[in-house]
Amino acid sequence: MKKLLALCLSLTLLLLSACSMEPPGWAKPDKKESIKDIKIGLSVSTLNNPFFVSLRDGVVKEVEALGMEVIIVDAQNDSAKQVNDVEDLIQQGVDALLINPTDSAAISTAVQSANNIGIPVVTLDRSADKGKVEALVASDNIKGGEMAANYIVEKLGENTQVAELEGVPGASATRERGQGFHNVADQKLNVTAKQAADFDRTKGLTVMENLLQANPDIKAVFAHNDEMALGAIEAINSSGKDIMVIGFDGNDDALNAIKSGNMEATVAQQPELIGKLAVDAARDVLQGKEVEKNIAAPLKLVTKEK
Repeated sequence: MKKLLALCLSLTLLLLSACSMEPPGWAKPDKKESIKDIKIGLSVSTLNNPFFVSLRDGVVKEVEALGMEVIIVDAQNDSAKQVNDVEDLIQQGVDALLINPTDSAAISTAVQSANNIGIPVVTLDRSADKGKVEALVASDNIKGGEMAANYIVEKLGENTQVAELEGVPGASATRERGQGFHNVADQKLNVTAKQAADFDRTKGLTVMENLLQANPDIKAVFAHNDEMALGAIEAINSSGKDIMVIGFDGNDDALNAIKSGNMEATVAQQPELIGKLAVDAARDVLQGKEVEKNIAAPLKLVTKEK
């Protein structure tokens, strides 16, 4: 009888603990009396890309200006590594997480881990598919894709044969830039080829070489970022063809290529501003202030003329 009573009591306690989703007090981050006590964790998809280097620099400058601390990790475009990196940042006791996801679906488990112990998450440039994100700081990727397509129509006319170099499959920026581009291109252009080159310059070169062989009549290329666009230009120059290339980001190499006439245009973002705005959003959340769910950084189409 005593054994039965003990078993019932154990089951009751187990059920009661399971019903509570609130993390124990020891697992929650301490409230900071001063902004200078705040420690930020930043996970970047890759630092082998000038855009994300500028984004990191924007975070660092704002953190230093506010007197806070930041720990930075580079996922090297490896979604599994990024999840482990974020878990490590949580173990190091960060007060808030800034995450630039490699893959919007894969990062969801790490976001949920942070949610479970009350660490606020702000995402940069790309979103997370699941978990609570306090704010997404990014450009309007859909609008940017539309800007690129409309520019091709304006310069080359309707029904022009174009190719599309897509970013990392699964990244929200890939989906959104592609969606915006096709909002216009499916009505006014002839997208004869598209393939992922993972936001990488070397892959952009290789993929473009293959697309040119299979589609010799392409007149324009839209690349989901400048790195792929610059790789595509190398392939086009080697082929001797005259093909318009539009990128996305506005990094220094792309801007120089536009000035020299090697690249037609880019949809320019402001990565340093994105980094700054993300830090400010995290600070505001930690101070109990309301923040916008989507914080937009302005876009600009950059050409040789403007």
